[in-house]
Amino acid sequence: MNCNATVNRDAIVGCILGTAVGDALGLPYEGVASQRAPRFLGPPDRYRFFFGRGMISDDTEHTCMVAQSLIESHGDVDVFVKRFASRLRWWLLALPAGVGKATARSGIKLWLGVNPKNAGVYSAGNGPAMRAAIFGAAIDDGSLMMKLVRASSRLTHSDPKAEFGAIAVALAAKHSREHATVDANQWLDQVADVIGDEANELIDLLRKTLESVDRGECTTTFAKSLGLNKGVTGYTYHTVPTAIHAWLSHPNDLQKAVTTMIRCGGDADTTAAIVGGIVGTKVGCDGIPNAWIAGLREWPRTTAWMQHLGESLAESIAGNPTISAPKVNPIAVLLRNLLFLLIVLFHGFRRLAPPY
Repeated sequence: MNCNATVNRDAIVGCILGTAVGDALGLPYEGVASQRAPRFLGPPDRYRFFFGRGMISDDTEHTCMVAQSLIESHGDVDVFVKRFASRLRWWLLALPAGVGKATARSGIKLWLGVNPKNAGVYSAGNGPAMRAAIFGAAIDDGSLMMKLVRASSRLTHSDPKAEFGAIAVALAAKHSREHATVDANQWLDQVADVIGDEANELIDLLRKTLESVDRGECTTTFAKSLGLNKGVTGYTYHTVPTAIHAWLSHPNDLQKAVTTMIRCGGDADTTAAIVGGIVGTKVGCDGIPNAWIAGLREWPRTTAWMQHLGESLAESIAGNPTISAPKVNPIAVLLRNLLFLLIVLFHGFRRLAPPY
């Protein structure tokens, strides 16, 4: 394997596992106000979902489905859309807990026979952003990457804001992979060039993000400056600026970036997954705490399966035509999701009790 392929492999595996650990660490904090979380759960320095172990949610599952579809598409955007749409349909049938409304509605439209290009619903949610980092980790061709990000976004969300947020995340991951030192202004200029004047609101928010980082403000303070005192919402123009702030504040330290993001509260699993994916692209698997990888209790998408997926995607992108996408047993996924749902319900009832 050539040097560039090796870099991509490390970046892709780091992105997938970084997304997974951020997702799993943030999951029990999802929807818990930032002021209550320290009293209710303690610091986000270890897994607190299931007897000290972590499990992933839709954020990581979508990233894995994107990676599988990229392997099968061989750079063909139309094939990617078809394969991802097919996976999205069956994923929804397996009863995933906590699926976003826009994604659920688009999945239903797909089952009703709607063309994947018309299945998206008008929503500016953060679903496209949560699965966008893998594009930046894997794809060298900037033009192709943008086409894939847009296709992925429009499959579930037709509001351009959702697409703009996903593009910013994908470019952040790509910048992390390609630069030894992050140049925030260079990254922002690239984002502005790609998404144009239509996204001036997001560019203004990202410019404020960079200014806040330059002043040395912590991410929680920045989130509050956006009016997110109770936590970061699923609105992509809330999610993406705060996630970018955590990335730029700790571009080489996944542990600090992810835990800082979770302390902001709100949609903590998605925001931490996005940050984990971006920084994981930079630091690779070696930059993720071993205890966090070992502490994930997942099946059938085990950490070994995720690593194999990342390596397969890297081989595919390097030009190996014999690589096939790793698969998962749908019955196993359904059984896993039923267990996951029971644990989520337990957490829901637990939140009714003190401390408040």
